[in-house]
Amino acid sequence: MSKNIDKSCLSNSSDQAIHALEPNTINNHTFCVAPMLDWTDRHCRYFYRLMSRHAVLYTEMVTTGAILHGKQQRHLQFSLEEHPLALQLGGSNPQDLAVCAQIAQTYGYDEINLNIGCPSDRVQNGQFGACLMAEPALVAECVAAMQQVVSIPVTVKSRIGIDDQDSYEELTHFIATVAASGCRTFIVHARKAWLSGLSPKQNREVPPLRFEWVFQLKQDFPQLEIIINGGITSLHASEKLLQQVDGVMLGREVYHNPYLLSEVDRQLFADDYPLKSRQEVILALIPYVKQQLQQGERLNSITRHLLGLFHGRDGARAWRRHLSENANKAGADERVLLRALEFTF
Repeated sequence: MSKNIDKSCLSNSSDQAIHALEPNTINNHTFCVAPMLDWTDRHCRYFYRLMSRHAVLYTEMVTTGAILHGKQQRHLQFSLEEHPLALQLGGSNPQDLAVCAQIAQTYGYDEINLNIGCPSDRVQNGQFGACLMAEPALVAECVAAMQQVVSIPVTVKSRIGIDDQDSYEELTHFIATVAASGCRTFIVHARKAWLSGLSPKQNREVPPLRFEWVFQLKQDFPQLEIIINGGITSLHASEKLLQQVDGVMLGREVYHNPYLLSEVDRQLFADDYPLKSRQEVILALIPYVKQQLQQGERLNSITRHLLGLFHGRDGARAWRRHLSENANKAGADERVLLRALEFTF
């Protein structure tokens, strides 16, 4: 039996969307959503922004080659509602990174983040990502080159070590060397990375978490902004971690349970902006969906990011099934979403 859905809010998206902060207002990184390849694209980020005004969002990693030699607009375009937004770059050539940072600033990004944490073979073959932890002087040169040409912050996301270069002393040497180039903010995944023998998935799970090392970094470098990443699965855990570091970054937990974002502003930023229900989030998204469909996007490129919205709630399985079975059909439009919503009341 169909439920009645109040569709009166569909006429004006600006009334329904949480108004994002103005560009260039990343004052802190208390709560961040991690860059996730194939996941945190512009549709995903727009969806997330409907639930939190303050979380800092990150793009998927974009390589310098993709920007310099690929379809630049496809890689860099985003909606103004996504601010505050950081672009994560992958590369190791200081000159190329500087050019890409300049381009990113013209697009309106609020921050450039350099990927020094990805352990995949493809990234290693490109001589960037986690393997650069072995070359702190080069990372410092890359950061300095970008900072010389942009006015927005340049930050670094790293691991705590790689392979057998995994002592705390080596980690502090890396941080100190890169910080000397002017980098103020470090996002540290509290696991080492094995560059051979483990898949990227295993590198997110097998090496043990060492939160205490990241806590110690904050003690040893009190002038730096230290954000902790890795294995964090709740806002309760985030609150405890924030007693010892400046910020937390969550990734897959947010993707699989995105409504977690709805409590971020209240719990971590003391912002009492009215909380939207899951159904209201989707209704607020409808105008964006219609706009994107008019521009030639397929519905499933958006709905694939919505599957976990009703995680743990009645109707969650029917919600996922209806979207999965219908959003990829030719001519699928916002009515698929509205029909899926009927299963969740």
